Amino acid sequence: MQSPSILFAILIRALAALTVAAAVVIGIALGLSLAETSNIKNQENFIDFAPALPTKIMDINGNLVTEFSADEKREMISLNDLPRHLIYAVLAREDPDFYNHKGFSVRGIARAAFGRLIGKNWGGGSTITQQVAGTLYTDRSEYTITRKIRELWWAFQMERRYTKNEILEIYLNYMIMGPGVYGVETASQYFFGHSAREISLAESALLVIQLSSPTRYNPLNNPNDAMDRQQAVLDRMIEFGYTTREEADASFSEYWDNYDYTRASIAAYYNREDKAPWFSEYVRRELDGMMYGTMDYYRDGYTVYTTLNLKHQEAAAKFMAQGLAKANAEYTRSSGSSNVQAERTYIPIVDLLALYFNIEDIHDASSTQSESKAMARYTKVINPVIDLAALAFGISDLKPLTNTGFAALKTNTEQNVVEGALVSIENETGYITAIIGGSKYDESNQLIRATQGNLQPGSSFKPLYYSAAIDSRKLTPTSLINDVPIVFHNEDGTPYLPLNFRGEWKGSVLLYDALAQSMNVPSLKVLDTIGFDAAINRASALLGYTSPDDIRRIFPRVYPLGLGIISTSPLRMAKAFATFANQGREVTPMAIRSVEDRSGKVVLDIERDLRLRQRRLGNDIQIISPQNAYVMVSMLKKTVEQGTLAGPSLNPADNWSYKFSFKDENGKNFRMPMAGKTGTPQNWSDAWTVGFSAYYTTAIWFGFDKPGNSLGVNLTGSTLAGPVWADFMREVHQGLAFKDFVRPTSGIIDVTVCAKSGLLKTAACNQGDVTLPFLEGTQPSLYCNIHGNTGSVEVNLERLRSDTLTIDDADLLKTLTMPTLPAEYQERTSNRNSANTNRNSSARTNSRNSTASGRNSTSRNSNTTDSQTMPTDPVPNNGLELPAYNPLLD
Repeated sequence: MQSPSILFAILIRALAALTVAAAVVIGIALGLSLAETSNIKNQENFIDFAPALPTKIMDINGNLVTEFSADEKREMISLNDLPRHLIYAVLAREDPDFYNHKGFSVRGIARAAFGRLIGKNWGGGSTITQQVAGTLYTDRSEYTITRKIRELWWAFQMERRYTKNEILEIYLNYMIMGPGVYGVETASQYFFGHSAREISLAESALLVIQLSSPTRYNPLNNPNDAMDRQQAVLDRMIEFGYTTREEADASFSEYWDNYDYTRASIAAYYNREDKAPWFSEYVRRELDGMMYGTMDYYRDGYTVYTTLNLKHQEAAAKFMAQGLAKANAEYTRSSGSSNVQAERTYIPIVDLLALYFNIEDIHDASSTQSESKAMARYTKVINPVIDLAALAFGISDLKPLTNTGFAALKTNTEQNVVEGALVSIENETGYITAIIGGSKYDESNQLIRATQGNLQPGSSFKPLYYSAAIDSRKLTPTSLINDVPIVFHNEDGTPYLPLNFRGEWKGSVLLYDALAQSMNVPSLKVLDTIGFDAAINRASALLGYTSPDDIRRIFPRVYPLGLGIISTSPLRMAKAFATFANQGREVTPMAIRSVEDRSGKVVLDIERDLRLRQRRLGNDIQIISPQNAYVMVSMLKKTVEQGTLAGPSLNPADNWSYKFSFKDENGKNFRMPMAGKTGTPQNWSDAWTVGFSAYYTTAIWFGFDKPGNSLGVNLTGSTLAGPVWADFMREVHQGLAFKDFVRPTSGIIDVTVCAKSGLLKTAACNQGDVTLPFLEGTQPSLYCNIHGNTGSVEVNLERLRSDTLTIDDADLLKTLTMPTLPAEYQERTSNRNSANTNRNSSARTNSRNSTASGRNSTSRNSNTTDSQTMPTDPVPNNGLELPAYNPLLD
């Protein structure tokens, strides 16, 4: 009687023979039936097979930025470039008999079939050739006999057409070996950070086990499972004589002694080398819209030519990182100081009162705060340690708990961590040259705040409706406005009392200075003068909003609108300001210029289509007139020269030199003209700067993802965003030639005015002057009425009259006498026919007292009101006749 082991061996051989016979018969029949079809003949030739290739993203200068290959990240490598121990590891693990069989293994097929019959996993039955054939020509997720037969038939064809080395090279370049990772070269770079040419013995064993289960044996997710299977591969290599025990143990120990347990496993898309991740993600989303349903940019090998300037992007990343570090350090310091003071001083008092008077709700609130502090410490300090331990020791039950902790930390981060955004565009072309969408681009931080953010621009919104005020001709750059407390009433009758920064008031100011110094009350008086319709129409046109529903939703008809309570993105703000720099012409931001397929054929020409559309617009491309744009540029230049951007434009590290001073090719110094505006909402929740040169416009924002917190009075558009803007603009203008803003050939008049009154300067004006452009016909025509001329005399007389009316002491009144008239004035008034006229003239003369006399000149419109000042109550003459001669206007 035969033993059970012999019977079992006979059974195994019988099953194997039947399996092979069936496979051969069916394969031959299938091959004969399919051989005549031209499609199959073409597919038999592997050379015609088009592998998935990544899409390359290029910058404006032809430099590679990154590659897109979300589902198949692959880099080809020759078998001759790979170390022997990697090839040995593959053979030991996958197919030891590879160089001897004809494409299939009877033993392997039988083993796999019997294991499936008894419900055991005894490994796969496919050879390396079968795996390649199945990957290229069948769906390996289909577990059917038909699929297995087709795979076997293709394996025969490959063995007939290719050498063993060619098949092995295909295998090592095409098989999936990680999350979105294909081929040993890409897998080596993903897992180990270097080429497969440099792979070690232990790394080879670790790489090989990815072929059987890239998820289960991923060392970044399951290091313990990967370690066990890696050791098994090394043992097999020792068994086949591919290495020694000493070599295997040394390499194994070296690898795990230096292993980084903190590294997370992410898809190859997020782990790709990318010199501008925020810009690349913006381009990817643009491609999604342009190519959806027609092209696969992950596999089809396109080349995308973009507008990115890597020099600008590197500068943006550098200075935004500095700004974010400063912002978070200052916010942590200021908020921490406030919390410490509250905890040390107020909370103990409240607790004491709550206990004494048995006010449980207040006491419970104090306990809740302590619990909140404990939870914050857990999520920030303890939870990461537990997560690391869960990975290192394979405690899978802890992962859900640590994931919950990370989710809580994310929510807290959104509320308490300062984020930032930057976008820079070229004025004439609309090219987006740099984008920073936040602090760091990764799987958990993909909101591109520069383009997607719905953020309050604060005072940086003001220039948009100031532009409408200039076109209204009711106001000019030198209109005089009073910066004093005032109550405005909205259309529904609700009152609104605006405040200036730190509650300071400046009195009478000129329009351009109110904008440069970001004064709120004068700005709202501008809004009140032109009305909501004019302001909203102009702002929506500059920002690019055209839908009536969007305009109604975004621009509320209330006075806080004038302080920038709308929600918009930095990209739209950059577009609006670039319109000023581009002589009022529409600026359409763009990131992609064209797209070519793998053969070099242009399949999308976005820039050409845009330029054709712009040419068809003709004069309609003007959002505002060139004259209006030039006046606005001139006013916004004052922000950099003497307003809220004056400080950030100086370099304290270089003896407070001007940051925008450069040398031309001849070594001559020049200053690059700059203009801009800062913005800080009244609760200090955001900090903005939007500024431009004749070349570029850059918008910068800092703030929180979720509203509710304040940056504090020390972090404003001027102190936080302003320095980052100035540093970035200085960097990107290095090496550029001097370029000024274009002045229109007509419709503009330059006028020098008194810096105090905004009217034509006189000899008595001693508080400075300023030269500004005006729309032709709106320039000042009257002379200064503040410095010593008749206007100031009338004001002084009115003050004197008012002061006198408050004196109620009769004895004191008797001692007051009018001064004696000078002789020369007595002669001039002696020929007057009316005594009343003589008295009035004498009083007027005496009110001037000892002013300069003897000059021969005539009054210049001294009795009229200049159209360049805001309407004020008229000052009465009190019955006084003005003399025909005014020496102060001489």
